Amino acid sequence: MPAFSPNELSDLTVFLTILRCRSFRKAADQIDVTTSALSHRIRRLEERLGARLLNRTSRSVAPTAAGTALAEKIAAGLDLINAGLDDLRNLNNGAAGSVRINVMRDAATLLIYPILPIFAERFPHIELEITVDDHFVDVTAEGFDAGIRYSGTIPEDMIAAPLSPELKWVAAASPNYLARKGHPQTPDDLLEHQCVRIRTGRGQLCKWEFERDGDRRQIDVRGPFISGDTALSIRAALDGLGLCYILEKLALPYVAEGRLEIALADWASLGPGYAMYYSSRHQVPPGVRALIEVIRETRPLG
Repeated sequence: MPAFSPNELSDLTVFLTILRCRSFRKAADQIDVTTSALSHRIRRLEERLGARLLNRTSRSVAPTAAGTALAEKIAAGLDLINAGLDDLRNLNNGAAGSVRINVMRDAATLLIYPILPIFAERFPHIELEITVDDHFVDVTAEGFDAGIRYSGTIPEDMIAAPLSPELKWVAAASPNYLARKGHPQTPDDLLEHQCVRIRTGRGQLCKWEFERDGDRRQIDVRGPFISGDTALSIRAALDGLGLCYILEKLALPYVAEGRLEIALADWASLGPGYAMYYSSRHQVPPGVRALIEVIRETRPLG
């Protein structure tokens, strides 16, 4: 027999309601439809099954032997469904579970570290395992539940859940370096400076991007150092070895301490924000939903 359609499955619920009420009229009042509509749905169900399900008199409604057997099986199925839904609600409420996340290093610093105390308090029974890795990872193939990367780099066959607004990038250097080499006035001036170049997680050398009043520039900077690690780039800039190109949120603490200065401050550079990504072929684990919820509520990046 072909599978039931959604409407036919709804007819099974109507059948159980009539049995519980022992009356078409009372069942119709409860479901808020006419008795004739209920009669039509029961006839449709009986024709579909090829068996009479109800004996109806002017005073009462009683199941046939086939109707009694069907009602028992439907009730057992509903018990299983409700038990499964209860288990899922418990997981959603943080009752139990585990989640493995692959996160790029800057996202771990800016998104994950600030929310860990809140997550642990709200979901004490969810085990959160975090792997920090700047290389792009096929989370499904590598056994992770989800990953965090820039939204513009996530493949189309993955689900991407935004976690932050666009991110601002800046060029920064130590006051000592700028005193020796001078302050660049335009992005093109960076070609005359030493810069700490960036190797992305996909293995590409990154061009530094800037924009002002619709004027967009991409600069293929030069310099003796190439790094795929933000901490190393910042350290090189702090030591006066050149300019680095980093997220403004990472530069501001050093700027406040007077250890770095923002170069080309009137040239804004906005890039894609962070997003959680996971396979579209599987249901998202409750722990991933919980992590997304906390990050969006806390808004560590605004």
